[in-house]
Amino acid sequence: MSRSASEMFPATPDIFDQWASATPAPEAAPTPTNTPPEPTPETAATPLALRRAVQELLKMGLLEQAAKPLLFRQITSATARVDALLEPLDLRVQVDDLRGLAFVSVAGDYQGEGDEGDEWTHPLVRRQRLTLEQSLLLAILRREFLQREQEGGLGVPVYTTVDALLPQLEIYLGATGSDLQERKRLLNLLENLRGHGVVSEVDGSERLLIRPMIVHLANPENLQALLQQLREASAATPEGSA
Repeated sequence: MSRSASEMFPATPDIFDQWASATPAPEAAPTPTNTPPEPTPETAATPLALRRAVQELLKMGLLEQAAKPLLFRQITSATARVDALLEPLDLRVQVDDLRGLAFVSVAGDYQGEGDEGDEWTHPLVRRQRLTLEQSLLLAILRREFLQREQEGGLGVPVYTTVDALLPQLEIYLGATGSDLQERKRLLNLLENLRGHGVVSEVDGSERLLIRPMIVHLANPENLQALLQQLREASAATPEGSA
C-alpha cells in the first residue's frame, strides 16, 4: 500500500516558530503612575501663607505684629527663608521682637554702581528725603516715643496729640503769629511722615499714634545733633532781628 506524501515527508516546524518558542516572553512594562517626584529643598514651592506675608512686608516695607499678627508670625518663624527670597534683590528682613516689628533693609554687602557723591539708596527702597522741618518733627516724635517707652515699657502703644506737638515745634521753627497757620503746618508735616510708616493718621480728636518704625528710620545721633544745632541757632538769634 502506498503512503501519502505527508507521511513520507513529515512537516518541519517553521524556523521563526522555533525562535519564538525559544525566546522568553518579555516582561510587562510597569504601569505608569501620576505620583510626582519628591520635592527637594531647592525646588520646593514657597508656602502660600509665607508668600502673602512677604508680599505684605514689601508693600509698605514693614509689618507690625499688632496690625497683622498671623503674617508677622510667618515672617519671624522663617526669617532665613525670607532672607533667601529677598537675596536676589539685595534686601533682607530685620525683626524687632521687643516692639513687634519686621521691616525690610538693604543688605549689608550691597554695592551700588558708580558714585555720584550723593546719599545712595537702594533702587527698590523709597528714598527717605526729608525736608529740614520734616527731619525736625521726626526727631521730636522719636524722642517722645523713647521717653514713653521708658515710662510704660516696650510694646505699649504711644499716642500724642497735635496740641502737645505744637509748642515743641515752635521752639525750633518759631511762631508765625497765627494759630491756624501753625496747626496747618504741623498737620501737613505729619501727613508727609505718615507715608514713611512712623505715625498714624490724625483722628477727629487730633490724636495720633507714634509707630515703632520711628526707632529704626533715622540715626539717633544725627537727630540729636539736628536738635542741638537748631537749639543753638535759636538761642543765638538776636531779639528783634529780621
